[in-house]
Amino acid sequence: MKNNQPSKLKGSVGIVTPQIAHFTDPLPLSCGRPLAAYDIAYETYGQLNADKSNAILICHALSGHHHAAGYHSEDEKRPGWWDQYIGPGKVIDTNHFFVLSINNLGGCHGSTGPSSIDPTTGKPYGPDFPSLRCRDWVDSQRRMMQLFGISQWAAVIGGSLGGMQAMRWALEYPDELRHCVVIASAMVLNAQNIAFNEVARTAITSDPHFYGGRYAEHDTLPRHGLAVARMVGHITYLSEDGMGEKFGRELKAGDFSLGQDGGVEFQVESYLHHQGSAFAEVFDANTYLLMTKALDYFDLAREYDNDPARAFSHAKCQFFVVSFTSDWRFAPKRSREIVDALVAANKPVSYVEVEANHGHDAFLLPIPRYQKAFAAYMHRVKAECEPGGAVQQETAEVNHAG
Repeated sequence: MKNNQPSKLKGSVGIVTPQIAHFTDPLPLSCGRPLAAYDIAYETYGQLNADKSNAILICHALSGHHHAAGYHSEDEKRPGWWDQYIGPGKVIDTNHFFVLSINNLGGCHGSTGPSSIDPTTGKPYGPDFPSLRCRDWVDSQRRMMQLFGISQWAAVIGGSLGGMQAMRWALEYPDELRHCVVIASAMVLNAQNIAFNEVARTAITSDPHFYGGRYAEHDTLPRHGLAVARMVGHITYLSEDGMGEKFGRELKAGDFSLGQDGGVEFQVESYLHHQGSAFAEVFDANTYLLMTKALDYFDLAREYDNDPARAFSHAKCQFFVVSFTSDWRFAPKRSREIVDALVAANKPVSYVEVEANHGHDAFLLPIPRYQKAFAAYMHRVKAECEPGGAVQQETAEVNHAG
């Protein structure tokens, strides 16, 4: 890195280069179809320690990806989506942790997904890409874990849909993580959330340029439908107070006093149109459908007779759960349900409900109380990885016993 690096790089992980891992061993999927070969895009920050006990897995949300921290170039205007929390001296401190951030299978940022070429046809998978569940992402993430020779995560961390993946890790591979951090998430999606997702999917599938999901074969994109879907999503990610403070009833164009009703545009309208249009250029519509369906189908306790405490009885890690008061998409009630189930299962759990008016998006933002509580918990995780910490002591005792 240059000595005269731009100020925006200071305090971050700096310039990072995305990597691609190619797998040829078929991955069995929950839908019954195996994925014969596939790529996973990822980034890493920090260094693995000698016994590889300091590894952190970051699980992204619905429209997220592997670029969680740093910059891809000095010209990149915005850093990774969780740069406020990942980096040297930050909450997830890359001076101490090795951080792996993955673009989920089915994604559209380098991992194999609907926009990838199906080797059996030579055309994009499109709607023929197999449906996925959270457990499929966990299984693919585990293969990445094995690729790096990591036997146990110091922590698996995720917000929203990422939090669901973190909980699934605790149930599917309980011996392979020491801490599970669940932020603004839920054990199951409620009917209102499913309804919003269906409205978004309908906006996409009713776009005349969708062509049953085979828009790539027609050299087009369902831009309008995807933009509307994103607009719906943004409304649910923000709170009423947050939108009021940010936009109020300010006008972007026009003037009511001139009687130009047709030419009046509110700031919030302009914002939503901009976000929708920008999103439609960088995100794949079939991926959006796939991801929202996986979100809808997630139910942590379904196979445990709908008993969350019984589900969590399999977990062996410690839990940290965070919610935000103004988040109505994944309300604090949903997080308290997680905590209640963990308590009933006699599992160690720490919980914080953060006062914030930023809605669901709060988990992405630098809110002081959130940062302080999160940092305090991660300090405990870090202490276990240091010489003389719990993990090293346990390893030494096992070696001595052997």
